[in-house]
This record gives sequence, C-alpha cells and structure tokens, in this order.
Amino acid sequence: MKRDTTRKASARKANDTMPRKDGRTGEPTSARRGRPARAVAPWVRTRLRTAPGTAAAFALLVLVTAFLAAALPRTVDRYETEGLRHDIVTAPPRTSVLDITAAEPSGDVPPEARATVVAPERLAEKRTELLELLPAPLRFDLAQSAHGVRTTQRIAGLDPWLPKPSGLPPEFTLTTLPGLDRHTTVREGRLPTRAEAGRSSEVAVTRETAKSLHLKVGSVVHLPERFAKEPLALTVVGIVEPRRPQGSYWSADPLLRTPVLASKVSGGGTYFYWQAGLLLPPPAATTLLASTGEPEVYWRFAADASELTAQDAPRLTAALASVSAGPDLVRIRATVGGTASASSGLDEIVEAYDAMRSAITPVVAVAAFGIGTVAAVVLAMTGGLFAARRAAELALLRARGGSLAGIGVRLLGETGVLALPATALGLLLATLTLPEARFLPALAAAGAVGLLAGLALPLRALFLHRRPLAHGGREDLADARPSQGRTIAELTVLVLAVGAVVALRRRGTGDSGDYLVSSAPVLVALIAALVLVRLYPLPLRWAARPARRLRGAVGFLSLARAGRSSATGALPLLALLVALSTAAFGGSVLSGVSEARDRAALLETGADARVTGNADLVPLTDGLVTAVRRTAGVTDVTTAQVEYDVELPSGTGRSPELKSTALLGVDPESYARLADRTGYGPFPPELLTSVTGQGSSGKRILPAIASPAVAERLGTQPRDLAGDAGEFAVRIVAVRTNTPALPEQDFLLVNGADLPRGEPTVLLATGSALDGTALRKAVTANSSDFSVVLRTERRAAYVDSPMQTGAERIYLAAIGAGAGYAVLALLLSLMQSAPERATLLARLRTMGLTRRQGRRLLGFEALPQALLAAAGGALVGWATILLLAPGVDLVRLSLAAPRGVATLDSAPLRVDAWSLVLPAASVLLLAALAAGLQAWWSGRTGSIKELRAGDAR
Repeated sequence: MKRDTTRKASARKANDTMPRKDGRTGEPTSARRGRPARAVAPWVRTRLRTAPGTAAAFALLVLVTAFLAAALPRTVDRYETEGLRHDIVTAPPRTSVLDITAAEPSGDVPPEARATVVAPERLAEKRTELLELLPAPLRFDLAQSAHGVRTTQRIAGLDPWLPKPSGLPPEFTLTTLPGLDRHTTVREGRLPTRAEAGRSSEVAVTRETAKSLHLKVGSVVHLPERFAKEPLALTVVGIVEPRRPQGSYWSADPLLRTPVLASKVSGGGTYFYWQAGLLLPPPAATTLLASTGEPEVYWRFAADASELTAQDAPRLTAALASVSAGPDLVRIRATVGGTASASSGLDEIVEAYDAMRSAITPVVAVAAFGIGTVAAVVLAMTGGLFAARRAAELALLRARGGSLAGIGVRLLGETGVLALPATALGLLLATLTLPEARFLPALAAAGAVGLLAGLALPLRALFLHRRPLAHGGREDLADARPSQGRTIAELTVLVLAVGAVVALRRRGTGDSGDYLVSSAPVLVALIAALVLVRLYPLPLRWAARPARRLRGAVGFLSLARAGRSSATGALPLLALLVALSTAAFGGSVLSGVSEARDRAALLETGADARVTGNADLVPLTDGLVTAVRRTAGVTDVTTAQVEYDVELPSGTGRSPELKSTALLGVDPESYARLADRTGYGPFPPELLTSVTGQGSSGKRILPAIASPAVAERLGTQPRDLAGDAGEFAVRIVAVRTNTPALPEQDFLLVNGADLPRGEPTVLLATGSALDGTALRKAVTANSSDFSVVLRTERRAAYVDSPMQTGAERIYLAAIGAGAGYAVLALLLSLMQSAPERATLLARLRTMGLTRRQGRRLLGFEALPQALLAAAGGALVGWATILLLAPGVDLVRLSLAAPRGVATLDSAPLRVDAWSLVLPAASVLLLAALAAGLQAWWSGRTGSIKELRAGDAR
C-alpha cells in the first residue's frame, strides 16, 4: 500500500510538471493555492548540463559549417574583385587610360585667342571640370594622368646629322607634359621651361632617345613650320630618365620614353627609320600649334582600380558607354568644345573580364551546390541522431500529455542556444578572415546554416512523434513501403535532374545565372541515391538465403542485421553519394585544367625547351647544339630546319585556298622519339628513308609526312618544290594531323639530311628536370642571336588571373570539406546504431560469441552499406561527368587568354580515375576502421549496462 501511494504521488508530480497540450506547464497545487512554489531547474540548462560533450560537438559543427557557408560568397567576391583590378592594372596603359581630345583652335582665330585656348592654366581648369563630369565608378590616378597639346602625325626631322638607317629621316612626335619635375630624374642639363611662340622651344629627351638619335644637350632639331618658311628650332636642354617608366604617364604613349626603329615597305624593299618623342614644356603649346603634325588638345586620365569591386563592372561598362557616345559626351563637349571626343580601351578590358567570370561562375557553382548539399544533409543527420537518441524520452512526454508545440519550443530552445552563437561566431570569423567583400550574402548563407541547425531536431522530433507511440516498431528497409508523397518527391527530383542535364548538354555553362544547370551533378547524385535505397533490400534478401545454410552464424547475422537497418539510412547514403560525386567532379575539373595547361604549353614549345633564332632562318651552330646537349637535365635533343611559306604547286587542284606551307627538315631518329614522347604525330623513322631515283624533272624525290590539307593538295604523286632549302621533289608517304615543331600549322616533314641546303634553325630539348637558367647561359655563351622558351614558363603564364586561382582554391576546399562531411556522415550513421550494436554484442557473448567473431560481425554488417556508398558514389561520379562533359568547357578556367587567342580552342571535361577511386576506397577503409574500433571498445568494457533487466533496447 505504501509503495502504491508513493508511485501515485510521483505520477501526480510528473503530470504537474509535464507540458500540456496548450503548451503550458502545470503548476503545483501549492502554487495554485498561493503558497510559494519550489524552484524547478530550467529545461534548456538541464539538458545542456546532461550532455555537455554532445552540446559542444554540435556547436563546433555549426560553427565550422557557418564559417564555410559565409566564407564561400566572400571568397568569390574577393577573387572576382581582384580579377577586375588585376585585368585593369596589368593591361597596357594605352588601353586602360581614358583619352579626351579636342581639335586645335581654328586658324581663323587670332593668335592671342589661340594662345589663350591652350594656356596651361586653362587646360588645368578644364581638367578639374572634366573630373567633376565623369560618372562613377570611374576613378583616376591623377599622379599618372596628364594634359596638354600633342601632335597626331609624326614630323620628319630636317637636320642631315640625324641618324638615317635606310636613308629615311627620323620622325618625331611633340607633346607638352605637365609635372616633368615629378616624373623624371635629370641626368644631363635641365628641364625645359622657355618657348617662343611659333618659332622655337626648349625640349627634353629621355636617355634612350638621346642615345638612339645621337642627341645631346645643346643639339637643335629643326622641324617644318606650318605658316612660315623658317623651320621650328627645338633645342635640347636636358636629358632625363623616367622614374616610373611602366606607369601611364610614360607608357600611354611609349614613344615619349623609348624610340622605335620602324620599317616601311616601298618598291619591293624594306626601309628602316627612327620614331621618337620630344618633350616640350607646357608654355610651348603655341609653338606646337605651328607645327605640321596636326596638333590636338588632350586630357589623359589614368585608371585607378584600387576601389573597384566586381559589382562595379556593369556600372563601369555603362559609364564608359555614356562617356564615349552618350549623355556624358554631350556634357564633355559643352565643357571643352564641340569637337571633343572620348576613347578608352577599358570597355574591352571589362568585357573580357565579364566573359571570363561568366565562364568560371557556373563551374564554381557546381562545387558550391555539392558542398552545400552535403553540409545540409549532415546537419539534418545530426538532428536525426539527437531525435533517435531521445526517442524514448519524447515518446514518454507525448504519452503523458505533452503537446507538440510545447515539446517543439523546448527542443528549439536547446538547439537555438547553441546554434545561434555558433553561427554568429562563424560569420564573424569569415568576415575577419576575408575582408573587402559583401556582407549580406555571407549573412544569408550563415543564417541558413543556423536556421537549419536549429530546426533539424525539433522538426524531426515533431514529425516522428506527431501522434503518441505505444512502442517503436521495426523500420526495416526490406519491409518499409515508400509513401505516395515520397514517390512524388522522388519523381520531381528526377524531372529536375533530367532537365538540368539536358540543358547543360545543349547550351553548355554559358548562362552563369542558371543555377539549375550548376546543380545538375547534385540532382543526379540524389536520384541515384534514392534508386539505390529502393533496390538495397533485394540483394540482401538474396544473399541471406544461402547464408542460412552456413555453419557459422556471423555471415547470416551480419546480412540479417544489414537488412534490418533503419530506413533512415537513406540520409547518410545521400550524403556519401553527393560527397563522392562532387569530389569526382571537382577532381576531374582540376585534372582537366592541369591537362589543358600542359597541352597548351606543349603546343607552344613542342618540347620541354625550344631554342630559336631572333630572326627567321638563323642557322644553329654545332657548338650551340653540343652545349645544349651537355646542359644539366637535358636527356634528348633534336634539331629541325623550319622554313615558312614554301609555295605549293597546284597538285590535285583540291584545297585551293592553301597556297603555301611550312617545310620541316628533321633528323628522323631523334624527331620520331620526340613525336612519340609528346603524342603529336608519332611515326616510324623508316618512313623518311630516302627514295632512290629522280622525278620527271630530274630532282631527287624525298618521302614526306604532311598535314591533311597539304596531303590533299599534293596527292600521292611526286611534286616539285623550291625554297631556301633548295629545289627538290616530294611524295607523300603518311599523313599526320600535327607535329611537335609546328603543332598548330600545316606542314611538310622531310629528312633534313636529304635537303640540298640543309641548315637546322630550331632546337627542341627534352628533360624532366631541365635547368632553364643553365640552358639560357649555355645558349648565350655560344650566340646572342638565339632565345630560349621553356614549357614550364609558358605553362605558368596561363595562370594569370586571380579568378583562375580563386576558382581552383574553391574546388580544392570543396573537395576537402566534402570529404570531411562525408566522414562525419558515416560516423553519425554508425553512432546512431552504436547502442543497439553494443547490446547485440553483449547478448551474443553470453551465448558464446568470441571477440574475434564480434569484430567480424560488426565489420560484415557495415560492409554492405559502405560498399553500396563507395561503388554507387564512383558510378554516379563517372556517369555525371560523362553526362555533363559535352556541356563543360574549361578553356577560360585553364588559360588566361580569351577563346580564339588562347592556344587551345577547347578543354573538355574528362573522367579522372584517381578522383573516382580514392574517395570510394577511403569510405570503405573508414567504415571498416570504425566498425573495428567499436568492436574493440565493446570488448574492453563490461556488459552489465547492456544486459540490464527491463532495458527496452
């Protein structure tokens, strides 16, 4: 009787403190009667103190996930912004400056008025007004900007003492430059200051100009004058050296600092002459107006990209269009004159930048969708694990009248008190780690992580306990029947995946805003996971039947256990498949990028190193070839005689557009080794063995290997050719699409020893550990007429944009993060069923199961799911790459140059075997290690806890 009374009192106390269906907790009777109630510990604090380790692990998971989610958009913003700034800064100054020009004052204007128009003070005032007119986001570096008067046509010098390489006089450009004292260092004389209107002026020249044009302080250069018979007299008073020669101040017009030896073709001959610039002081503008160089007034603004961001690109394009031919041009003309015009190459720079960003963004979005999906699944699995561990507690609360709202609010409080601070900390870390990026996208991404982490447990628990449960029944994969809603959801995802794949195959990744296309690999992986879960019970049933007849119980028990695993095992399978397919796709992208760069570099050089003359047909010397052969790291050397534009006979009459081709005279043995090593047109050296006899014209007939177009034109009959290598006849004996020495051109390949005048002009060296510095030193020591191009240097030049390196870093991070989340998903799956397995082992040990058999049992039980995930992930990744490869082109991600200018026209996506095998093998190994570790730990601990009487597990 006393025991029943105590039990009833405990039940009344529990009912008073249980959450009611209206969401309120019942108050003790003493509180209702006005007496002070006994303090009750808060729900959230009690739960967190009960499992502090679990709470800390959950907070850490949310922190890392929120950091990664916030870091992704900030990383994209950073490399896109750096890419825009890089493209503008590294562009030639003549294309990145904004030039505003106005015609010189009319000749009808009085001289005094003309002088007023080009006065330095007035030009400076107009520059200030123009700066106020130019729209944002145009920003300029005023220190590298300039304004004044300049000639638009070069003027020939009249003095006979000026250098004339081919009898032609040098030509000069005249420019007034403000601030010469800030941009130059005077080496001789002084800076020019004085000028006499229309007659003479002091000028300065750079050291390179003075050296090439034989100028010195005191030299007087005479140029034609427009209105008088007397020429203009320009006296050199100073020789200067630019302080920042590569800046826009000097390089916007390179003639100002560096003279050029130009050429002119006339009467069948080529004639050379000098072009140079003369620097006049600002007061000499009136003298410049009297020249015959068609002068103009100019304001040159150097672009400042330090404050530009990727989001400014559309506005920058619109601003440049308005300045060049829009409303802002009208305002400019109202300020400086009706003849004003504005021009800049910035619009082409921004257009190329937009093209690269549009090509890279969809490929990067694939990684973002993949890692985001895996992270979301892992967070959902975490909530599912918590709900499973507390299933009995929540079922008891529901059985005793607890409302769904009351339980959900308390569970939300448990997760929210951990998820919200962890999310905020992750966002803060991402903001501090990656500055100079937009905050709102990072906030939205981190907020989504916090929302999912906070709602995963309450939603899962409310769904499972939407009605009170008498006892948790089995949820076997073999017995569970998919609901109608699940079937509809799977079909919806299937339709989306098929539509995304079809769209990607048809139009490629050109539309950077179509994220359905970028999510296609994830959707394919989801469909495959759902299909595998549907088919999973069938092989288990088939394998369990013969296992019954085996003598041991381990095989049958492991298969039976695997077949009775919880239906929630679909969630970890989804995570593993998406992670493996994303890793396979990302690894294949990185492998394809590396392969494309290797191929493009090899196309440019033909070997690991290429030695060519600085002019055409410069013959190699025996000493140079020997020196290169002895250079450290060089394993093989081949030489070739390359003669371009050898005229072709009409031959068969086909390919009439091919008038000439390149002739290659090679050593068959060494060149065949090179062709076989590079894979460009391999051939047996016996093909080029000399043919005895002569053609109808009496010339020697040489066997030749030709490109398809040349072979089509010449046919199979002997054809006569003539060039610098002599006169001979060739007969096509083989056709190859390319060849190492000229991989991108039509060619005719013959034995160089059979040419009448055989002199090798190109050297191709091979060596995996080739020393470029030693090679250049060896070449220079023998002759200064040759230059060296290394394949490794050309390959490094392709990685020129921060967008390329940024996208590659994102893929590497996505692969690493995906692997981490996949491991976590596998561990969460094992942890969810760990108590049940521990109890099973304890009970089986009482029946005589040894520890070794226990380890085998757990290993065999984990093997089917791990094998399913590994094999399924590899197959899904392989199928995804094959399906999406026709729509993915990696040229822009691989090479810095735009399509058409780049060495490669395409860089298709190909399957990388290592990216498929290594992650799948890692999943198997990890599952085996986890199962073995649990079996070892269960063997070390006692079985009393698992064998307690009344345990419902």
